[in-house]
Order: sequence, then structure tokens, then C-alpha cells
Amino acid sequence: MPDTFQISRRSFINRCSLTAAAAGLPLWFVERDLARAAEQNTAPATSPNDRPGLALIGCGGQGSGDLAGAARFGNVVALSDVKENALNNVARRYTQDGKAPATFSDFRKILERKDVDIIVNGTPDHWHSLINIGAARAKKDVYGEKPLTLTIDEGKHVIRAVRDNKIVFQTGTQQRSDRRFRLACELVRNQRIGKLQIVEVFVPAGLREGPFATDQTVPADLNWDLWLGQAPKVGYMKERANNTFRWWWDYAGGPVTDWGAHHNDIARWAIGQDGPISVEAKATVGPIEGGFTTCKEFEATLEWGNDIRQIVKTTTADSPFGSILDPKGQRNGIRFTGTQGWIWVNRGDLSASKEEIFMAPLPADALKLEESNNHMGNFFDCVRSRKDPVAKVEHGHRSAVVGHLIIIAMFAGRKLQWDPAKEVFTGEGAKEANTLLAREMRKPYDYSYVA
Repeated sequence: MPDTFQISRRSFINRCSLTAAAAGLPLWFVERDLARAAEQNTAPATSPNDRPGLALIGCGGQGSGDLAGAARFGNVVALSDVKENALNNVARRYTQDGKAPATFSDFRKILERKDVDIIVNGTPDHWHSLINIGAARAKKDVYGEKPLTLTIDEGKHVIRAVRDNKIVFQTGTQQRSDRRFRLACELVRNQRIGKLQIVEVFVPAGLREGPFATDQTVPADLNWDLWLGQAPKVGYMKERANNTFRWWWDYAGGPVTDWGAHHNDIARWAIGQDGPISVEAKATVGPIEGGFTTCKEFEATLEWGNDIRQIVKTTTADSPFGSILDPKGQRNGIRFTGTQGWIWVNRGDLSASKEEIFMAPLPADALKLEESNNHMGNFFDCVRSRKDPVAKVEHGHRSAVVGHLIIIAMFAGRKLQWDPAKEVFTGEGAKEANTLLAREMRKPYDYSYVA
């Protein structure tokens, strides 16, 4: 491997402002951001009364975190969750002067309320689409957690609902609002590393546990049938209903769509295309019988137009919950390799094969990507302006499709050809693969549930 130029405070101490050095970014990039922000800051100051009504659907850890960010810009007026204890805990947090937010187990009651302007959707993956569609039809703006959907077909329904009802929708792929990722993508798009050849995406491996007891009692505070929603009817397991829902195929996509939703979004942003043209994938460490059903480890190869190859694989050096398990191992993140160098980026690191890749400013006529330095703030800015946010619904869908394609190829056990414009498989194996674009929804939790 060639010598690495590492963006750091030490590297910039003599050439960057304190802001650029603290952020680990080149001075020209930070100065350009500040100049653009000054030019665009023409909106009138908002008054204390200009605070939309917020409702959270899904009061777990991720949803509660999203609501905390949203509450800086609006007032929490309603909450919904199928777990009564979780619902009450969040309600107490937002009770002011003895007035608590309204609480509901059925999220559709929230959609009927005129005091709710914005929905924060923090539910498990298998509930994302129906809630987003219902909120759009109720003319509520939405901040929706990633991945956007459980299946490729769901994405088409979500996009249609968002556009037909003219709502503002932000996908919770917050790395699009991180300067490191945006800079990396801009440099790649402007061929600072030459012609892009290979994109390597590393995601934390999933969990491999089990077997689990099958005679568990449903907690008194949980509506288990409603939690299952469109998924098949099965007996209750705490390992399904808690934060480990993402390790079951019925509700999520395991490591493919967990961190994969974030890193594949950045990969696609840098590649600059709607989708790949082929995919092949395999599980390298499968599940334990009677335990979680998603694979623990996998690897996939996707081909894109312009002879770009993307490799997606798991790493056991990082936990899916954010901690480092092996300090000497492969970090999660994205490496872009071109004919003239490489760039590596993740949530704490930005590196390149040589100094010039970062230090020379891009020309004035260079391609510039959508700018956002605060994902929730960008959403609320767009709620006021009625413009699309940085992770608009089409971005959320197309990036989620990358993960869904990997899962389908894993089940198909063969290389598949994909038409990103028509969003169908073509060639050998297409007939079987196209049956996996959608899943049967258990009634009554199909699209009519939010009609």
C-alpha cells in the first residue's frame, strides 16, 4: 500500500483555521461551505411560535434519539408505540407544565390529528413503508428512518405517496449531512483520484445467536399482533421484539441493510448512478438453527456502468452497535480506488493516498453535491422552504435497493442482471428473482391498512 496522507489536526495546524483543523477538513472546503451558507441564508428568522407539531411513531432507542433532534425545531404533541411502557417513558420525557403528549397504540390515530405537522418514523424496518405512506396521504411531512423499505416494490409505493401528496420527506441516512462523506464523494465525482474503478464497502458483521426458547409469554404491555404487522404470524420471542429485530429476515436485512443502508448510500452518491447493472452475493457465515435468521457475514460484488465494480463485505473488527472489537482489524467504511489514487472515509476518518487529493481546491466549475451539515436541521429547513432535503425519498429508495439486491442475489445463489431504470431483473434467473421484489403482506397489514 502507498504512503498514506492522513487528514488530522497536526496536518493542518499551519494551513487551516481552527474550524477546518478541528473538523479534519481542508481549509478551502470549509471556507467554501461557509461562503455558500452565507449566500443561502436569506430566510427570515423564525419566531418562537414557528414550531410545528411533532409526533413520534416508534418510541425505541433510535426513534427517541431522532425525536430529541427534532424537538429542537418543533413541539412534541403526540406519540405512538405498540409497547405501552416505552410509550409512557417517552411521554414523561416530553411532559411540560403537567401537559403530556397524546399517546396511542394505533399510529393511525396520530395521522388524524390536525395539530401534528411532522411524523418522525422510528419503527422497525418492516413498518417503515406503511407508516410513511399513511403519513404522506395524511399530508404530514416525514423524517423516516433507514432503510427506507423492506422490499424494492415498497419503495415505488412510498415514492408515489410522497410525490402525489407533495410532502417533504427526509431519509435518516445522516451520513449525507457529514462533511467528510460529502467531501469524499465530491472528490471522487470530480475525478480527483482519476477514473473510479473499485468501491469497497465494509460493514460490521451481524449477530449469530440462538437457539431461542419458543414458549415465551407475550408481555402484558405489548400488542404483539400489531408489532408483527405485515410479517408472518409467529409466537412471541423477546429476541424478535427488542432491538435485535434487525437480525430476522421477516423484519429487516441483517448487516446488509443495517450499516449497509448508510455506507451503500455514500457509495452510490460517489458513483453518481441510480443503480448497479449486476449483483452476486453469498453468506459466508450463516445463522444458527432456531436463532436469528439473517447471516452474520456476507460478501457481494456489484457491477455499475462505466466499468465500476463495488465490493460489499462484513468486518468482525467493529460491532454493529458502534464499538471497536479489534483495534488492528478492518474498520467499517468506504474505500474509493481510481486510476490515480484512493480515498478512505468513515464516521471518524478521512484519508487519501497522497496529500494533493485533499489540499488542492476543486475548480469553481466543479460538480458540487447537495450541502447539508445537520441532517435534522436540513429537514426542517426544507419543511419551511418546501424543497427536497439532502436525502430525499428517491435517494432513500435507490440506496435501499442496493441492499435488497444483495439479499435477493444471496437467496438466488447466482449472479443476476439488473435494469436500474425499469427496476427489474433481466437475463438468466430473472423470473425467479423478480418474484422476490415484493413480499406477501399479512392482512390486514397491507397497503389498504393506511388507505
